[in-house]
Amino acid sequence: MQTVPIYDQERIDDLLTHDLHIIQSDEVFSFSMDAVLLARFASVPKYGRVLDLCTGNGVVPLLLTTRTEAQIEGIEIQERLADMAERSVRMNGLEDRITIRLGDLRDLVGETGHGAYDAITVNPPYMPLRAGEIKLNTHQAIARHEIHCSLEEVIQASMRLLRNGGKVTMVHKPQRLGEIISLLRQYRLEPKLIRFVHPRKHMEANIVLIEALRDGKPDMRILPPLIVYQEDGQYCPEIMDIYYGSNEGTK
Repeated sequence: MQTVPIYDQERIDDLLTHDLHIIQSDEVFSFSMDAVLLARFASVPKYGRVLDLCTGNGVVPLLLTTRTEAQIEGIEIQERLADMAERSVRMNGLEDRITIRLGDLRDLVGETGHGAYDAITVNPPYMPLRAGEIKLNTHQAIARHEIHCSLEEVIQASMRLLRNGGKVTMVHKPQRLGEIISLLRQYRLEPKLIRFVHPRKHMEANIVLIEALRDGKPDMRILPPLIVYQEDGQYCPEIMDIYYGSNEGTK
């Protein structure tokens, strides 16, 4: 690892694959399993240009470097998180592979032009913004609630930034799947792959992974469910493979 500043209330966590590490803090929104699943599920080209929207502290770009030689960019609106992501990139010696942008995803097309990316990943805020619901600190609230971007704005930006035939992959909550599919199709992004993630075998899904193709034809596949925990409380073998990087996601 390269030496970078580590500030008060920050720590270095092991990403458990390819000797990658990441800077995290309990004061901001740390990454969860959702981001790891997204990074393994997404279809990414071997070369080209990949963008991670709502990149947070940069976990998805870091993990994507284990699967592609493409140039990877992450955009984050929160200055503190973007700074953590940029330092994590330098700490791992990946400055030539990853670029972190501080900015608003809704404005990015003005800088890059339309169709600049071959693939997009996004772990967006899951919760619509409703008055009186937010009881978190500012960093956590922005990560969880649609304060700076709505689901529609994320999908609209993805359509503008993707080339024809490019893919966008999203992780979200199953409760909003109907809305997600409707908006994807509204913005010429055809859902192609869906996979539900269940905490245990007999429990409802609490995560959905969905991939869409820009200007694709209708032809959607529902993949086998991914079960996180076995009956004994241990991770299922596929989850272990995903975390340790030996599995790129079953499709």
